[in-house]
Amino acid sequence: MPPEEKPWSRKGRSYMRPVDHIQKRKRYLIVCEGRKTEPNYFRGFKIPPDAVVEICGEGYNTVSLVEKAIQLRDIAKDVDEEYDKVWCVFDRDSFSAQDFNKAIELAQNEDIDIAYSNEAFELWYVLHFDYLDTGITRQDYCNILSRQLKKGYRKNSESIYSEIRHLQDMAIQRARRLYEQYPNHNPEKDKPSTTVHLLVEELNKLNRDKYGKKQ
Repeated sequence: MPPEEKPWSRKGRSYMRPVDHIQKRKRYLIVCEGRKTEPNYFRGFKIPPDAVVEICGEGYNTVSLVEKAIQLRDIAKDVDEEYDKVWCVFDRDSFSAQDFNKAIELAQNEDIDIAYSNEAFELWYVLHFDYLDTGITRQDYCNILSRQLKKGYRKNSESIYSEIRHLQDMAIQRARRLYEQYPNHNPEKDKPSTTVHLLVEELNKLNRDKYGKKQ
């Protein structure tokens, strides 16, 4: 019998050493620039019972948002509830190139993943319907979405995930294609571009790991 399975005796009886099968749940933190738009979307994902995904809509911009994520991560670590992954979600919008790039650099130095969009988070929604490689304004994105959804696009919609979920695989393919068209990546200049699909793929992987398919 292998040493690790060797029984031990007490009063003539044999016992196997107890094995601890309790597995710690995976813990993820998603810190969003917007208070509602991004959190509402990510809350649409189905999360298996062996994982915890905390989503915060902080209302901070670029650098401040990453600093908040660092703070939340460190607090969780201090109380032994360390996150396996921390993500920040923010847009290029009208922020300066310096702030945008500084936020990404700070996140990378702190091992925090970034789901950014240049120009706006709505680019990710638009990619569900069509490939877009021309820089346009946030209002233009909203106009396209209103036309595609056949109703007025609401920025803080609580149902947008379920409305476009069936097109998600195409959006991921288009986001990858868009990202790869820039040979030397410079997030603040690569317009349009997004890495939201990376976070989407990670959330989908939680379900694939648990159930073998996307839920």
